[in-house]
Amino acid sequence: MNPSDPDARPAPLPLEGVRIADLSRVLAGPYATMLLADMGAEVVKVEQPGRGDDTRSWGPPHAGGDEETPGEAAYFLSVNRNKRSLAVDLKDPDGLAAVQELCSRSDVVIQNFRPGVAERLGLGHEKVSAANPAVVYCSVSGFGPEHEPGTRPGFDIVVQAESGLMATTGPQEGPASKVGVALTDVLTGLNAAVGILGALMRARVTGQGENISASLINSTLSGLVNLTQQALVTGEEPRRVGNAHTTIVPYQTFPTADSEIVVAAGNDALYQRLCTALDRPDLGEDPRYATNPGRVAHREELVVDLSATLASRPADHWMEVLVDAGVPVGRVRGVLDALRTGQARGDDLLRTVEHPTAGLLEQVRAGFRLEGSPPPLTAPPLLGQHSRTVLTELGLTEEQVAAMVERGAVHQPDLPRPGRTPRRDTAR
Repeated sequence: MNPSDPDARPAPLPLEGVRIADLSRVLAGPYATMLLADMGAEVVKVEQPGRGDDTRSWGPPHAGGDEETPGEAAYFLSVNRNKRSLAVDLKDPDGLAAVQELCSRSDVVIQNFRPGVAERLGLGHEKVSAANPAVVYCSVSGFGPEHEPGTRPGFDIVVQAESGLMATTGPQEGPASKVGVALTDVLTGLNAAVGILGALMRARVTGQGENISASLINSTLSGLVNLTQQALVTGEEPRRVGNAHTTIVPYQTFPTADSEIVVAAGNDALYQRLCTALDRPDLGEDPRYATNPGRVAHREELVVDLSATLASRPADHWMEVLVDAGVPVGRVRGVLDALRTGQARGDDLLRTVEHPTAGLLEQVRAGFRLEGSPPPLTAPPLLGQHSRTVLTELGLTEEQVAAMVERGAVHQPDLPRPGRTPRRDTAR
């Protein structure tokens, strides 16, 4: 698409026409389906009336709401844009039948029920694929179907501990530390999305579906990349090095006169550039530091010298000097600072959408960009916001839906009155 051509039309999104029945909740599954929705897939998020996705209650902070309408948890808002919400009770025969029909009509089904629950509900792979042989079915779990015990729940912090991620994180002489975000879920969401995309390509050509499993433990172990290979090669546990790197020096945080920066001299040429920029030719000429293996062997003394030099000037000075020299360097920023800085520097990473109760809501774009196909943006849905629409699309009559709403098997909220000013809950 040529942006300067007024008659140009955006290219179709890659997943237009793909329907996803999203029976997952919390983070890994919803993150995967949000990425797929960003590429044009139609995602129907199935939720429990009266409660919805667990993350709807994971606050504060909340956005919007007032005395009549509760606000939306920031956690839920972060991974549920571009979806429709169907709030239906799976214990109700008509509700369960509707979700079974949804799965039979969908290209993808993703779920993270406890082991055995999907099968008991008639929503397991065997039943769904019997009705829909081309379905791409993805199960997300903490420890995977083969891991004993099979019913073991796996939240992020548990998997960070069990995978070795926690043991490799934190100060060298301090305790193990978890990563500040639920990284095991995010990695699993990415793996699930990749598996689904690959299976969809084959299904479109052959009509053959796939049964995919994505677990937090396996996603994290594979995501440890060089550390897992290092452990296998040496037969030893990788040691904790805090904000440094186990096999590259210098590659860590350094204090300056006023704040911390990160310097990442990832090869010998970059190290020489660093020494020149710091006006430390002695460090560049020292034979102990000529190669990376030597710098790793003499890490402590080199870091002492570099720290002393960097501490002599403020961060702004070193940022300018090192960027000009082509040395990888960065400030240690807070999250909000990073978002505002990136946006101010021209990275179109934030998008704004009107939410029914939260008002204007900023959202962070996915990490990929589709040049010819601007991604859609609809607000994360209210609980059950699209229940009537989805159920009638599945063939239920207005009377049937009304009866289900009346007995509490379906939740369909009343949208806020026009003109209301949402409040913002800024608690942290």
